[in-house]
Amino acid sequence: MKTYIVTGAIISLIACNSNTSDPVEKADSTNEAKQETVSDISKTKENTSNFLLKAADGGLAEVAAGKIGEEKATRKAVKDFASQMVKDHTAVNDEVKTLASQLNITLPGAFGEDHQKNIIDLGGKKAKDFDKDFMDMMVTDHKKTIDLFRDASDDDINADVKSFIIATIPKLEAHLAKADSLQKSFK
Repeated sequence: MKTYIVTGAIISLIACNSNTSDPVEKADSTNEAKQETVSDISKTKENTSNFLLKAADGGLAEVAAGKIGEEKATRKAVKDFASQMVKDHTAVNDEVKTLASQLNITLPGAFGEDHQKNIIDLGGKKAKDFDKDFMDMMVTDHKKTIDLFRDASDDDINADVKSFIIATIPKLEAHLAKADSLQKSFK
């Protein structure tokens, strides 16, 4: 009888010990999970911030180019497209500003140097060259912007920003289709 009791006690101890883990091991795995979560949150903030900064930069340049197009375009269809760019991209820029404000991200008040040169060049175009060059720029810029938005939609970013991106891509694609059509009319 004593043998059964001792054997039972040993089996119970073994079973109990196999279900418990080392407290240090538990603490390490909890800390690792917390670090991964903090790292994920940090990466999400970084991706979101980078996207909003790039979207604001491109959007501001698009509005500036559109305003030049409203003034300098000679074809009515190009002038109308330029006006649409000012209207639509101003609205998108306002959404970007709102999202950035909600996330405490400071956006630039003007577009960057890479866009500055293109805008200055565009403003210096002669009337006979302006419409074609403007539409070439619009096609190129919209392709880059769509790529930016698509890439960001695949990144780990803020959910509200992702919703904005998903809602905006079809508008950008419509702009590109119209710009491409107008660009082809010059060939």
